Amino acid sequence: MRSRLGFFLFSICLLSAVSSADDKSSSQLSEQHRIDLIRTFNSDLVFIRTQFPMGKVGLTIKDGKISPDTQKLNELLAIWGPSVKPGDRAMITRFDLKNDRMHFEINGGPVKKTKWYQHIQVGVNGAGGTPGGTPDPINNPRGSYVDVVFDHHVPDLTVEQVKQMLWPVFDFDSKSPVEAYLESVPPKVKEAIKNHQVLVGMNREMVIYSKGRPPKKIREKDGQTDYEDWIYGEPPQDVDFVRVVGDEVIRVETMKVSGEKVVRDQKEVELGGPTVASAAQKENKAVKAPTLRRPGEEAPNNGSTPVTSTPPPITPVPNSGPPQ
Repeated sequence: MRSRLGFFLFSICLLSAVSSADDKSSSQLSEQHRIDLIRTFNSDLVFIRTQFPMGKVGLTIKDGKISPDTQKLNELLAIWGPSVKPGDRAMITRFDLKNDRMHFEINGGPVKKTKWYQHIQVGVNGAGGTPGGTPDPINNPRGSYVDVVFDHHVPDLTVEQVKQMLWPVFDFDSKSPVEAYLESVPPKVKEAIKNHQVLVGMNREMVIYSKGRPPKKIREKDGQTDYEDWIYGEPPQDVDFVRVVGDEVIRVETMKVSGEKVVRDQKEVELGGPTVASAAQKENKAVKAPTLRRPGEEAPNNGSTPVTSTPPPITPVPNSGPPQ
């Protein structure tokens, strides 16, 4: 009797554990929020805040942290190259809700997809062909993806909450690539780019955003080191010589109109890997509510009653009757 009772209790515990595991793996997302997320993120255009590698390994966000880490991401970028870079515009081409994650594919994703009719071959007298045309083997997929991972299941989240989680990789608010790029760099670099200055330690892309593409470029060799001098300006103005080795600025020399030469070769900014935006860089900007008032028109005071103009009463004309 005791053995049967023990077996019965063990079965109940096992079933409860399985049911609790099923509850954890099932999504708790409400149906309305699910519809809102699908409508918002499918085919949505965004600006990029960090580099995505090409290949089948994308990015993962969990508890606000991005993986792979900087070292692994550098290795993937060196092997496969970047899919998108900060400031680029991309399209979310696929959005999936899975058990414990949200899956976002950009620019077609990392795997090339084919249509169903591209798997059909039609042959006549030994000659065959594909109705939709032969797939191009050279046109490799250049997209990537990011997964937002949760514990056990996807919680009930609104669109704005999901956008906040995606802030380190996607920019939904910027209106131009420059604005999106500035939000992805450290504050010191951001201020220098706004002032069109070059800091020692910047990379090539930062210099181009700050000063534009160099009108003149000189390639030289110092021992075993190849370098480039990017020249900005012409006399009688200040002339900047920006020396670039690899992807890093190692020296900035400025020849002023007065004849003074200013040389900076000490590192002024430390990047330490691919540019990744952090949530601490986000500025809380006040969002203005939509209005129909003209620019400069003041809003009415709270509690005031809007003034409405009442048309003057129309005095009826007495009927004089038909003419005699």
